Amino acid sequence: MRDNVGDKQTVEGGQPDFVILLTTVILLGFGLIMVYSASHHVAYDELGDSAYFLKRQLIWAFLGMFVLYLTMHIPYLIYRKLIFYLLCVLLVLMVLVLIPGIGVERFGARSWLNLKVMSFQPSEFVKLALLIYLASIFAKKQTYISHFTRAVLPPLFIVGLFCGLTLLQRDLGTTTMLMLFTLIMMFAAGVRLSQMLLMGLLGAGLFTVFALTQPYRLERIISTRDPWSDPTGSGYQLIQSLYALGNGGILGTGFDQSIQKQFYLPFAHTDFIFSVIGEEWGFVGCLAVILLYVILVFRGIQVSLRAPDSFAMLLGVGISIMVGLQAMINMGVASGLLPVTGLTLPLISYGGSSLLLTLASIGILLNISRYAVIESGKEIGDEQVKPHALQ
Repeated sequence: MRDNVGDKQTVEGGQPDFVILLTTVILLGFGLIMVYSASHHVAYDELGDSAYFLKRQLIWAFLGMFVLYLTMHIPYLIYRKLIFYLLCVLLVLMVLVLIPGIGVERFGARSWLNLKVMSFQPSEFVKLALLIYLASIFAKKQTYISHFTRAVLPPLFIVGLFCGLTLLQRDLGTTTMLMLFTLIMMFAAGVRLSQMLLMGLLGAGLFTVFALTQPYRLERIISTRDPWSDPTGSGYQLIQSLYALGNGGILGTGFDQSIQKQFYLPFAHTDFIFSVIGEEWGFVGCLAVILLYVILVFRGIQVSLRAPDSFAMLLGVGISIMVGLQAMINMGVASGLLPVTGLTLPLISYGGSSLLLTLASIGILLNISRYAVIESGKEIGDEQVKPHALQ
């Protein structure tokens, strides 16, 4: 059914964007293959089951695809109504993580919540919740978006609160992500560049302070510039990662033929899975993965710019940038361009919380893709949904 609105029409009954869905499925399928390849030696040696991590990732993948299906069919405006409650729940969970016995510490960060039968990272879901909040608040304040104290400063307090909690969990990687996509959301919303520059300088200053106040963080930064200065300590991970990427050459050593993943490269199936991809699939394989992320991000932005309202546009752009930014940071760490952050490669790395969050976010993006405006006689987007209830 179509409704005429001046020289434009809205379309009801559209389908989710096929390119986004297909790219997601390809990355997820490839991720499952690489999780097994990167982990089966360690899994067999430590747990006696070479498919241990693959089995767990398959469970999360099926659960994630179910969540994607749900979020793809839930009207995106629902999240705008629920965001206050989502933030409150996540605030409680983030505080609980800091309590010994409830929060679980892994690899120097207390970011996991112990639920006995499973553990998950509330900070992963904070990323999406803050995107929804920022999209909602900036869409509401569009008429006076250039007014710093009225439009920009209030949401920064909320972002600062959650950034503070992630820092208390000693998770500088997630804190950096929250700060970066907050700036990107400000840019997309039309905040003045001078105000963004001020916030960027303030964020960079705070990042520097927190990085310098913890010796291990400073060591990570120094080792990124010269990992061979401490080859058995802070530089070990990066050196093994560079060996893996260099060993892969143009076409790679072949599937499951990586040497570095065999007890040389730490976290081969999580933080440094891109290094294993580089070794087994070579430069061509890395380029293919990068291209898939580029397609996913740019298609997501393209779809979002055709959304019928500011909230959908900002949320869609935010989700697209979140996935692309995390992928870029992870690959930057693996190639020695950035310090080690602990961020996974979206849809590919092993990790239930990250995978579930990414698929849920893409489901929301797919729902937004079902909405578009069509000009009379000319389609500017795929035929997408515009229910009467949302008009």
